[in-house]
Amino acid sequence: MVGGEAAAAVEELVSGVRQAPDFAEQFRSYSESEKQWKARMEFILCHLPDYRDPPDGGGRLDQLLSLSMVWANHLFLGCSYNKDLLDKVMEMADGIEVEDLPQFTTRSELMKKHQS
Repeated sequence: MVGGEAAAAVEELVSGVRQAPDFAEQFRSYSESEKQWKARMEFILCHLPDYRDPPDGGGRLDQLLSLSMVWANHLFLGCSYNKDLLDKVMEMADGIEVEDLPQFTTRSELMKKHQS
């Protein structure tokens, strides 16, 4: 019966969507605020299908978690990284909206002001 198979597939998909936040919760850092975690979890869940570990291992999930930390550290803490890496995570985060981000002044900007 095609209808029954389709219904089962939909239920499996819905169940997976419901379980995804629970799965992601294990990767929350104890030092992350609710706002930071919510943004990083969205980043993780958005890309999780592309970074699932293959059956033989490979650490794809670890790579995604690392990229999510780079993105969050850059946004919330002002950390700087290699331009190519930042370009990659900013592209991956396209469409994720985070309100009230802190504003950071770089050392170069401070030195420029001081010299003026």
